[in-house]
Amino acid sequence: MTASLPLPLPDLAVRTLGGAVVWANDETFAEKENLVKPGKASYESATFGHKGQIYDGWETRRRRESGYDEAIVRLGAAGVVDAVIVDTAWFTGNYPPEISIEATSIDGFPSATELYSGAEWETIVPKSAVNGDSENRFEVSSDERWTHVKLSIYPDGGVARLRVLGRGRPDPRFLGAGPLDLAALENGAYVTACSNMFYSSPNNLLFPGPPRSMGEGWETSRRRNDANDWVQVALAGTGTIALAELDTSCFLGNAPGAASLHGRLDDGEWVELLPRTRLQPDTRHRFVLDRSEPVSEVRMDIYPDGGMARLRLFGDLTK
Repeated sequence: MTASLPLPLPDLAVRTLGGAVVWANDETFAEKENLVKPGKASYESATFGHKGQIYDGWETRRRRESGYDEAIVRLGAAGVVDAVIVDTAWFTGNYPPEISIEATSIDGFPSATELYSGAEWETIVPKSAVNGDSENRFEVSSDERWTHVKLSIYPDGGVARLRVLGRGRPDPRFLGAGPLDLAALENGAYVTACSNMFYSSPNNLLFPGPPRSMGEGWETSRRRNDANDWVQVALAGTGTIALAELDTSCFLGNAPGAASLHGRLDDGEWVELLPRTRLQPDTRHRFVLDRSEPVSEVRMDIYPDGGMARLRLFGDLTK
């Protein structure tokens, strides 16, 4: 086993996880939806639309009265927030000099009006200065579970991306209501270790929905030795796994040749769940597992390297 790499926290607000900007008081120059797009913001100079220079971000008008601008984001996976990044990439003469972030936790599917007027908002990032064309990172010290965040910019301007970094924490009412994917980020699973993430993050393995491209999976660099790559996932809780899904969709000439699964028992011992098994490119593989011991973590080894789109582990929580 090679040493684990420092792992990035997943972005709970990104569109590919189901995040959405549900309201903004103004989006005169560039639409609010850009805040949660995956990937870095792009820019091409002297590209003008009917609203002016085109920006890959959210940009409001120049204020001529007192006040400030706001946008509300529904997290794709409700959870605990460890840090927030307010990315002002490409905004140089038009970024907001200060921002603040509030958060709320609310049941059901509230409307924008209900969120803005009826929710109880708590400040998780106080009013703080930001720099233009920069990834402005703010640590958050709260163990609360949040479903939405509100970005306020003072007084106006442009923000390219809003990244809400943390770990999913599911609504406990859903955990016993039916078959559960113990490896889903939205159910509380997270990546604890990984051998290689040269091309893309292993967090992508735990995202909902089918991948639309290789960029929405986990892909390693090409190995030039006899070792293999692997990823380790802490499950939503200790449970038994009945069905495993290893999805190589979109990976054609770079899918792993084989994979195996091992689970960690309560005493720390690792047991085999799926022996080394041949995989096909661009294929959703499903395997019924024989072992019934509860496990708290799962390690997936891929041989020797390559890309995997999704890892699903369906079963039942035991504690």
